[in-house]
Amino acid sequence: MIDLRSDTVTRPCEAMRQAIAQAQVGDDVYGDDPTVNELEKWAAERHGFAAAIFCSSGTQANLLALMAHCERGDEYLCGQQAHNYKFEGGGAAVLGSIQPQPIENEPDGTLSFDKLRAAIKPLDPHFAQTKLLSLENTIGGKVLPLAYLAQAKDFCVTHQLQLHLDGARVYNAAVALNVDVIEISQYFDSMSVCLSKGLGAPIGSLLLGSTELIAKARRWRKVLGGGMRQAGMLAAAAKISLTKNVGRLIEDHQNAKYLAEQLNKISGIEVNLSEVETNIVYAALDENLNIKGITQQLKENGVLITAGNPMRLVTHLDIIKSDIDIFIQNFGNLIKVS
Repeated sequence: MIDLRSDTVTRPCEAMRQAIAQAQVGDDVYGDDPTVNELEKWAAERHGFAAAIFCSSGTQANLLALMAHCERGDEYLCGQQAHNYKFEGGGAAVLGSIQPQPIENEPDGTLSFDKLRAAIKPLDPHFAQTKLLSLENTIGGKVLPLAYLAQAKDFCVTHQLQLHLDGARVYNAAVALNVDVIEISQYFDSMSVCLSKGLGAPIGSLLLGSTELIAKARRWRKVLGGGMRQAGMLAAAAKISLTKNVGRLIEDHQNAKYLAEQLNKISGIEVNLSEVETNIVYAALDENLNIKGITQQLKENGVLITAGNPMRLVTHLDIIKSDIDIFIQNFGNLIKVS
């Protein structure tokens, strides 16, 4: 199948499968898994943090960060389109008793500092205490500029807030900016990194932060049922994702741009090419198109997409240029007859 639904569908390479089979393991809840320990130590140093914890998912990593930064009844600021607000089941509120205060994202994905400033609650028993600002990079495939991140850090220092990055696709951002990831991570008190999207690991995310923050996150991970015992098999694949699959992300970005250009050649489809910055493409469809029917027919022809308007398509390491050509040909033919 040609799967353009998400970069979460990537499959582990042969090197990962061999590493999984050969990994040294122990009980990670006891701190005895050498492969997990090595990954966490290496990842913390690689990203400029004091400590790291290996998690089952990006959702878990973000929730641990929120629960480690905030206490019950505290508040965090984030974007209306933030994954840890909109797409993670309300976990901060449901499981952490933490109040989200979403701010409308600007067209480029940033958050207005004027709007953020206005949302910070005064020290008054009537209000939740604002403790944290959470950003996402990339967000909707868009990259937050380094200058904006520096401003966000200054904003948080001024207002005595902590700064977290949902960095599920932070390596896409780094590659798009042509900088080392530490040029992004340096501004944050904590950062999550998803390893099972474009980086290609089968499972896993990292949460990075101070020694104290990660110690709190480790306790909450246990409370949330996230202790994975002999997790070294997963950690072995995760290490490969970070050491072998970063440089090739530029191919996904190039393929996304090519996909967008080809979509614009189809009547009834419109893509703003200037907004295709990484590996995610949003295409506006003519309202008369039966996208659900087209999606089903594409599936029967070996192509998977998510029905929607705008249509969201994601390139990744299992998508090559010829796959895009096949999709475009099938999609264009189906639109003609719909």
